[in-house]
Amino acid sequence: MKKITIAIDGYSSCGKSTMAKDLAKEIGYVYVDTGAMYRSVTLYALRHNMFMSDGSIDETRLQKQMNQIQITFRFNPTTGRPDTYLNGELVEKEIRGLEVSAHVSPIAALPFVREAMVCQQQQMGREKGIVMDGRDIGTTVFPDAELKIFVTASPEVRAQRRFAELREKGMEANYDDILKNVEERDYIDSHREVSPLRKADDAIELDNSNLTIEEQRAWLFNQYKKAAKM
Repeated sequence: MKKITIAIDGYSSCGKSTMAKDLAKEIGYVYVDTGAMYRSVTLYALRHNMFMSDGSIDETRLQKQMNQIQITFRFNPTTGRPDTYLNGELVEKEIRGLEVSAHVSPIAALPFVREAMVCQQQQMGREKGIVMDGRDIGTTVFPDAELKIFVTASPEVRAQRRFAELREKGMEANYDDILKNVEERDYIDSHREVSPLRKADDAIELDNSNLTIEEQRAWLFNQYKKAAKM
């Protein structure tokens, strides 16, 4: 089969990353979690006190320091999946917390942040043989991707998944707070001026509200086989 580019977009907490990681591992492709990249920028901004008391962002400071933010991925042999590193520091756990989740959408909406991240993402996918998930992969990063998937599920289902994930990791979690965060992120992601979340015209939609991980995996692998043989 020929090497292709696989773009998986969709709403937050839809399980996109799990789907993409599993598929990449199964077919021997490189996996890039673009959401982790924006979360890492958010973590950097939080650590450097770039959020004002009114919730606004010190955009001038952040823009000047974007060239100091280096995000890389390293394969974790224990989990069989890549971990996220911010300037050489493992931040996989830190970027998944509710504080980062509550601040990531406004950071991801900043044009200069998106420009920097999209540039890095396109460089990563230059040789194809890559699975990338996010919000604008099929529309902005790789509009010519051979396979585009758009994943959706109800806000309640996504909040429950996020709640269970955090509790499993031993982190504090409140379902109502998570549901509110999911709904707020949906609105911000869909209404931002730069690269808003939307389904590409040629993307295949998957509502996984009532699917098991195994059912999703089988469905996605089937879509890959069809696209790679074309």
